[in-house]
Amino acid sequence: MRLRLGGRTSLTVRLTVLFAAASTAVLLFLAYLVAASVEQHFKEQDMAVLNGKLELVAHALRNARSEDELARLPATLADSLVGHHSLDVLVIAPSGAVLFSTKGAWFPENVLRTAGSTAGASVVWAKSRDHAVRGIVKFSATGIADARPATIAVATNIGHHERFMEGFRRTLWGVATLGAMLTGLLGWAAARRGLAPLRAMGREVGAITARRLDSRLSADAVPAELAELADTLNGMLARLENSFMRLSNFSSDLAHELRTPVSNLLTQTQVSLSKSRTVDEYRDILASNAEEFEHLARMVSDMLFLAKSDNDLVVPNREAVSLANEVRSVLEFYEALAEEKGIVVALVGQASMLGDRLMIRRAINNLMSNAVRHTTPGGTITVRILDHARSGIELQVENVGEGIAAEHIPRLFDRFYRIDFARQRQSEGAGLGLAITRSIVRAHGGEAAVYSENGLSTFCLKFPG
Repeated sequence: MRLRLGGRTSLTVRLTVLFAAASTAVLLFLAYLVAASVEQHFKEQDMAVLNGKLELVAHALRNARSEDELARLPATLADSLVGHHSLDVLVIAPSGAVLFSTKGAWFPENVLRTAGSTAGASVVWAKSRDHAVRGIVKFSATGIADARPATIAVATNIGHHERFMEGFRRTLWGVATLGAMLTGLLGWAAARRGLAPLRAMGREVGAITARRLDSRLSADAVPAELAELADTLNGMLARLENSFMRLSNFSSDLAHELRTPVSNLLTQTQVSLSKSRTVDEYRDILASNAEEFEHLARMVSDMLFLAKSDNDLVVPNREAVSLANEVRSVLEFYEALAEEKGIVVALVGQASMLGDRLMIRRAINNLMSNAVRHTTPGGTITVRILDHARSGIELQVENVGEGIAAEHIPRLFDRFYRIDFARQRQSEGAGLGLAITRSIVRAHGGEAAVYSENGLSTFCLKFPG
């Protein structure tokens, strides 16, 4: 997969960055927790030492029940604190004088003022540039009655802890950084491997051409996450194949249908120009050409209607339409032709629907034209209007004739499809009437169907209720 710079970045890079960012965040959080835990452990160790020494000094103060015993207390404390070189202890007598202080002990005034208000909390301060201490200050009662409490301040050197934590943090952040880099590299490798099926799908799709629209992607050979995408692409390929075949067939049929009238016009025009003719002869030739042009115009108009229908551009108007009235209007037009062939036409039922009056009349007219043309002389045509309360409205045109063979029924509504080419060529139709009828019905949300048995053919237009 190629890395695209600029506005678009490859999916591999995106997944790698997201994986690395998530891993880095987790590693940094864990590093923070480890560092905080170690630092808290050192603090607890320091506090254990400080509280122990503070309790030792407080116990000695409580045992001093006179000024003399209080005066001997420094010697006792000095013996108790032998070997604790990193420990600073300061005891301020109730009088405010320094009762005891280890060598080098120093407590800031603001730290001493916290006695009695910090509830045993520790305070950290710097004795020098490279010497930090942690200490606690507390009031402690003496054994002398009615005497004010003494102040005890205890501190321990934490410089070695800070130096350890400084090195520990550097090591910890270095490990976290290295881990983030490694997880990013592993994430890139995992993303590349994980997206391999997607790249394979891309290669398969790229190999599909107009001559290989029947190819399909194998949904079983891809991970479950890509199976839906494969099914979607296969559906798209099926639609493209169907549209391409329809377009190819339509173009072929169109060329075939236009060739005859154009050839007729060209031949007749060439014959007319081959010698001088009278005005009446030219008039007859022009009249014949005009009929061919009208035939071409109707064909072009019908093809434009079907093209709009294929792209869902046919939007019917919605108005109340009485199907019985529309059928009667169409029957009046075919009444003379039906009488000439001795055909009996009957209308049964009535219903109203919302739809485009002109489009519905055109569909009925196409069915009646087809029925009159194919009904046996002396036969019958029955138009039934059925109002199904739940399933919708159905209009049936039934005629008695030669019948329709079963192999023709699935394609009867296709464009330019003819059962009897010789007979159709003699008519004014171009093989688009039934295709237009189905498009009109579908634009209204319905469907068209045809049934034929024992010489009885029935065309059904089903509209939703």
